[in-house]
Formats: sequence, structure tokens, C-alpha cells
Amino acid sequence: MKIATYNVNGINGRLPVLLRWLEQTKPDVVCLQELKAPQDKFPLQAINDAGYHAIWHGQKSWNGVAILSRYGEIQELRRGLPNDPDDTQSRYIEAFINGVIIGCLYLPNGNPAPGPKFDYKLLWLEQFSQHAAKLLTAKVPVVLTGDYNVIPTEQDAYKPERWVKDALFRPESREAFKTLVDQGWSDAIRKLYPNETIFTFWDYFRNAYGRDAGLRIDHFLLSPNLSDKLQAAGVDRDVRGWEKSSDHGPVWIELAD
Repeated sequence: MKIATYNVNGINGRLPVLLRWLEQTKPDVVCLQELKAPQDKFPLQAINDAGYHAIWHGQKSWNGVAILSRYGEIQELRRGLPNDPDDTQSRYIEAFINGVIIGCLYLPNGNPAPGPKFDYKLLWLEQFSQHAAKLLTAKVPVVLTGDYNVIPTEQDAYKPERWVKDALFRPESREAFKTLVDQGWSDAIRKLYPNETIFTFWDYFRNAYGRDAGLRIDHFLLSPNLSDKLQAAGVDRDVRGWEKSSDHGPVWIELAD
């Protein structure tokens, strides 16, 4: 079972890139973030033609998340978090696919920090952590993936000293992410590649992609009953270099049946 996550940074504007990547890699399940499209503007026909069913939680101009599946009709479990601090923002969708609960999230950026946006980021992460803890008690395999907008450690940033005041790298953000992982989740990339420099995001400015001046902010968290089934993981880094591509690269894992 191959599962991927991809912040598309505007699904309609990047649709040719998304479809090209889907055709080349054919993941079984795909979680998308930053659709930047209202509910009625999701390109369902193109996604269906590519061989995928889809559920999505859209929002005009901002945010938006979706789950695509090659397994057939998707059993949606929820959209939005329980007690979401701002349910007008489309940031979470959850489904049951092929025996696995899959949560797709787009965590708030939080900048400028400190400030109201950073407070919202931490509150959202707290609510998400509470939901994640409840999912662990279900004893069902769970994958929580998406754009977490958190740089977990210095290893996950090119020149981390430049990010110390940024909401993605502030101590509060990193500590909240660590608290979440410490519930019992496995960070899939770090489980397989504990010491390698791996990035998932490269800014559009200052030739960041060409210099490999990136960040690792797109993560897969696996429940304990799924962690030992992890066989492979990686980043389709070359997609970031395609014309009119997102500033994120697709990230993927492969699980044993």
C-alpha cells in the first residue's frame, strides 16, 4: 500500500503537475493540502479520469484538504477536528481506506510569531493532539499525514539558525510536535532515515530548490500497530523542479499488506 502526501499549493493551477505525477507514480492513496478552491471547484472529473475516487474539504482562496484513493469509494469519517478552534478553515479530513484510518491535515503556518496567528497554530495543534490520542485508543492502524508546518529539529532545516524566530521552528511548535509524536507515533521518514538530510519544501525565492536550501515540514506519523509494516519512504524531489510546480515535493511511504 503506497500512501503519499502532497501540498499542491492550488489544485486547479497545478492540476497538470498533479496529474503528471499521479500517472508516473500511481500511489494507492494521496492526501492533498492547500487546494485553494471552494467545494464546488474541485476538479473531480480529472481526478476520476486519472483513476481515483476523492473526498475533499474545500475553502475559497485558502487552505483545503483532500484524500484520493484507487481502492474505490472512500468511507469518510470526519471533516474538521472535534472542537475545531476555527471551523471556517478547511484543514482536516479523515477516512477509512483498505483497513487503515487516514487523516490528512494542513496545520496553520502561525506567522508572524508571536501573535494571534501563532496562538491559533498552537491551539489547533493541541486540538489535533487530543484527537490523535483518541485515535490511538481505537487499536486500528492509523496514518496522520500532511503539511504540519513544523520543522522538528535542526536536522530538518537548511541553516536552521535562520529560522529561530519563525513559527515553524519556534520552541513552542517543536515541543508541541514532540509531545504529539511521543504519544506513540512513528515519524516514518526518521524511522527509516534517522541521520539523513531530507527536505520536502523549497521556497520559490533565492533559488532555494537549486541550492537544496529546504525544510522538512511534510510528515507521516504512523500508529504503533502500523510502524512495523513500514517498508519504504521517500520524497519525489524532482517534481519540485517541474515547470509551475508547488513549492513542496510529494512525500510517500510504502506499507506491507
